[in-house]
Parts: sequence; C-alpha cells; structure tokens
Amino acid sequence: MIKHICCAIVLITSILMSSLAAAEQLLSVEITSNQDSAIPIAVVPFGGRSADGTDIAEIVQADLARTGEFSPLSRDKMLSRPTSTQALVLRDWRVLKSDFVLVGKVQPKADKTQVEFTLVDVATGKVVKTSPSQLTGSNERALAHYISDLVYEAITDQAGFFSSEVLYVAQTRSGKVSTYELQKADADGFAPTTLLRSNEPILSPTWAPDGKHIAYVAFESSKPIIYFQNLESGEKRKLASYPGLNGAPSFSPDGQYLAMTLSKDGNPEIYTVDLQSGQLNRMTNHFAIDTEPTWSADGKHIVFTSDRGGNPQIYKLDVAGKRAQRLTYEGVYNAGGKLTNDGRHLVMVHQQDGDFHIAVQDMQYGGVRVLSETGLDESPTISPNGKMVMFGTKEGQRGLLSMVSMDGRTKIRLPSRIGEVREPAWSPLLH
Repeated sequence: MIKHICCAIVLITSILMSSLAAAEQLLSVEITSNQDSAIPIAVVPFGGRSADGTDIAEIVQADLARTGEFSPLSRDKMLSRPTSTQALVLRDWRVLKSDFVLVGKVQPKADKTQVEFTLVDVATGKVVKTSPSQLTGSNERALAHYISDLVYEAITDQAGFFSSEVLYVAQTRSGKVSTYELQKADADGFAPTTLLRSNEPILSPTWAPDGKHIAYVAFESSKPIIYFQNLESGEKRKLASYPGLNGAPSFSPDGQYLAMTLSKDGNPEIYTVDLQSGQLNRMTNHFAIDTEPTWSADGKHIVFTSDRGGNPQIYKLDVAGKRAQRLTYEGVYNAGGKLTNDGRHLVMVHQQDGDFHIAVQDMQYGGVRVLSETGLDESPTISPNGKMVMFGTKEGQRGLLSMVSMDGRTKIRLPSRIGEVREPAWSPLLH
C-alpha cells in the first residue's frame, strides 16, 4: 500500500535500483501503447560516420517514437536511403505513406562530430527544417537529442524534451543489506552517472531551474538531511538538518529559494529558505500535516499536500499572503501535486477503487482523468514541455519507472536492467 501522507517524506525505504555507471543504458524503454493518430515519419540513416560511430539517426528515430506522437518507418521498409535532398525521390516516401522524411550527413571534425540534416514535407516537397550552421559537438548522443528537439518543434510547434535528463534513486540488495544510489541519466535511460551512494535511503531528488544544481534528502545516522549539490564540481552542502523531519525540497522558478517540509517546531509545515542568505520563512501554520511543496511556474504559489480536511488533498498557497486554497475534491486521496508550466493541469497521485494511480486535473473545468493503469503509482514528474509524465510504480514487488502522455494515450515502461528504481525527477531542457 502506498505510504500515508505522514510518511511521505521519510519512509520510502523500499525504493529503487542498482546501477553501474559504466553501463551504457540502465533503463530499458518499452512502448506498451501508442496513439492511433501518430505522425508517419521516415528517419533515414545519415551518411558518413560520426567520430565514435554513434548512429545519430537511430537515436532521433527512437526519441520521436518514444513520444507516441510519431510513428517512424522501419529501416527495412525503406525503398531508398538518400543522405541529401538532391537524392531524395519523394515518390518513394509517398508510396510508404510517410508525412515527413529526415535525411542527413555526419562527419568527424577533430574530436567532434558535425551534422547536417534536412526535414522535408513529403506531400509538398518543401523543406520544413534544416540544421543550424556548424552543428557540432563532442557528445554525439546530446547532438542527436538536440536534433530530435528541432524536428519535434518544427512539426508540432511545441518544444521537445529530448535534451533533458532524469534523476532517480536506485536500490540493490545483497542479503539483508541495501545499497542506495542517486543516479542521473539522459531522458532515454542512457549515460547513467552515480552522484551519491549510501547504505541509507536517498529521497526526493529535485532539479534547480539552471540544470546545474540539485537538492535531495539523504540519511545520516537515520536522520533525514536536505542537501544542495553542484553537479559540475560535486560540491554539496547541508540546507536543512533540524530535529525531526527535513524533506520534500523544491526549487523556486528563479532558483533563489527552496521550499521544504520541516517538523522542527513540532508539526510538519511548509517552509522556504533563501539559498543565498539562509533565511528561513515559515509558510504554513496548521495542526494538520503539510508536505510535498512544489512551485507554480510564476513563483507566486506553492502547491502542497495536506490532510487538514480530514484526508490527503492538494492545496495552493499564495506565497505573498500565505493563504491556502483547496484544489482537489474528487476522491478521498490526492497527493504529490505538480502544476504544468502553463498552469492548465495538475498532475497528482489519485486513489480510485483502492488503487493509487497517476491522474491529471483540468484547472479550468475541474475534471479529473486517470492516466495510469498500474495500481501503486507515486512520485509523478512532468517533462519540460508538459507532454509526458514519468512516475514510480511497481511490477510485483519490483520498483520501476513508467511514462504516460498527458492525454493518457501513450504508455511506456522503463524497467531497469539491474535492481529497482523510484523517485524520478525530470530536468529542465539542457541545450
């Protein structure tokens, strides 16, 4: 059974996966359902060879498929493999019913790889997008993800999310001993890096808006402490080590403040801390349990979970006036709320028929739509473009990550190759 709200900060000890940073990909990607209206696109293998042999077109194809909004043509069905628009025969792609075709070339430049690509509308023959001049880089997977972002935006008029990363916590067991690791990986599960390893739980990782800093909860001698860490230098410092609970950190959109839950005054309440001065500001003052704060994109409100109405529900706190307003009414349990950047939707953990699902509430009309089909879901995190939700779930007794599109039509499993995973946190775009 999912943890009760009063344990939401501390008791997540049955989480997470083992990870070997040397492994190329620890999270597998399994698309379990897709949109019927997915856009047919052909991503032709790029000509030439990259500096380290990475198949950039293959990564782009996988990125687009993972959204559920695109249906890439299998390479073995391609009638030709042009690498430039001059060699492109539109008739071939019309026969295959592709709406768009992407062609390109790669070549090594010293220790970097240069990429040229062109995206063509098959129906009209018009060029939709070409590569920026001097598109080069030493990280070829990052180059591929950036191309995916450009292609996605050119077709949908919305930003992509491929040049982002994910934090998650991993757990391995040896007998009765567990090892926890805080991992960082590309959004497709590749390039995992271990940021922290501990024999005690690691909880609630979260990104600063600059993508260069993170915060998380780690235990020392069975006490939860909130840490702030620089990803480039690895330097970290304690932000909260008060008696009682120190948990659920969340950065403000400008990166100047961190919201958190503290029980140093006897009851779990929402606080903010100025990251420069260290000044602490108590935001709630109620006999109930207030926890899981997250910020609205404009920084004017903090969304949090509270049982002040008798059951866990989601509230919105006005930062300036410290006034709380209840947001959720449908169902006896709603927690872990996060607003999309446009403020139109609230993603949360929602109890229905005894199960805990990921659901989304329309903030204008109030309707709630259940997105997930698994029954023990938690820790939702939203992609930078607001199109996908990643969350922790269970398969039997094994923890894994899943993704679902905001409309619920695309569902993806992300099982780890080794161990268990939980507590995902999506980064902002990093290019």
